[in-house]
Amino acid sequence: MSSSPIDSTSAPAPAPRALKILIGCDTFSPDINGAARFAERLAAGLVQRGHDVHVVAPNQAYRRAAARTEVIEGEPMTLHRLPSVRWVAHDWIRFVWPWRSKHYARQIIDQVKPDVVHIQSHIVIGRGLARIAHERGIPVIATNHVMAENILDHSMMPKFIDDLVLKYAWADAKNTFDLTRAVTTPTRRAADFLEKTVDVKGVIPISCGIDRTQYTPVIGPREKNRIIFVGRLTAEKQVEVILQAMTKLDPALEATFDIVGGGDQRKNLENLAVKLGLGDRVTFHGRTTDEQLRALLSRASVFAIASIAELQSIATMEAMASALPIVAADAVALPHLVHDGENGYLFEPGNVEELAARLTDVLTADKAEYERMQHASLDGVAIHDINRTLDTFEALYRDEKLPE
Repeated sequence: MSSSPIDSTSAPAPAPRALKILIGCDTFSPDINGAARFAERLAAGLVQRGHDVHVVAPNQAYRRAAARTEVIEGEPMTLHRLPSVRWVAHDWIRFVWPWRSKHYARQIIDQVKPDVVHIQSHIVIGRGLARIAHERGIPVIATNHVMAENILDHSMMPKFIDDLVLKYAWADAKNTFDLTRAVTTPTRRAADFLEKTVDVKGVIPISCGIDRTQYTPVIGPREKNRIIFVGRLTAEKQVEVILQAMTKLDPALEATFDIVGGGDQRKNLENLAVKLGLGDRVTFHGRTTDEQLRALLSRASVFAIASIAELQSIATMEAMASALPIVAADAVALPHLVHDGENGYLFEPGNVEELAARLTDVLTADKAEYERMQHASLDGVAIHDINRTLDTFEALYRDEKLPE
């Protein structure tokens, strides 16, 4: 009996089925911060890949909004907005009453019946979703964008109370993380910090990722020396250190400083700029459109960031995608992005003199050296492509081997 020949042109394997993904966020559009921006890009990217994405986030008022379709980053997804109140010590933070989070989580999980729940913080909404999903046997992925110490900048409580709250907050974080399939955070340094602080094992570093095609790198020295910072104007960003460093620069450089973003420290920083005699050299742009931001980055000479609390820094990656040399504080995860002497320089946090010296190094670099730093930024940000990020999270959702 003769055997049939083997067909070498076998049919391609069927595409993996689309998932129903529930993303829980304590901060989301219209908020403007790193955690919100990441969640928005993650959700939009998953929609583009054919998944059914639902997002749970605070409403902008103390009332519950019916589940509705919203367009985020150009993609339609279902938003479940929960009643929230504004934290009076902060200009935009809103939160759901903690004792209501599990109640809302039960309702939404029973309605959506997700294949996986992905929480973006362990504080309120994520905490409730993780507990109810675990009870229902639904896998939970947790991404940590939070340093509890930052939240306490706005507590208005005595230090001994803050210390007790901090101890409880990290203990409660561990209780939440223990319910998950996987815990992720944006960088290896942030993962090490979390493993040490919370005593959890196997935290996976996954870059927040950016779409590099959205930025316009302009190679070559600039006609004018423009320093730029992008981010929330809050205490941990230490923008005042950059302002103080501006006073140490050689006046012949005629350096100016563009500050993009809003926050509770804006008025204080505006007053400080005037006090330091920088009123005509510093521009506070406030919140801008994406197009305006990209234009400001493309014309800038150098990106400066003095923050001491970055678990990654999407703003720094955006500057790198715009081919900017970076001068950054040697703190937490910034050295993961900025390699001293390659795509810019690191300085000791809070050291005004050293920051001024490193800014001078960039602004006085010759053409070849400046362009070398620009290309190093472009090379360094390549591994943070959003598609790599999406590939990795899809593998976690499906409990598959992670891509290299």
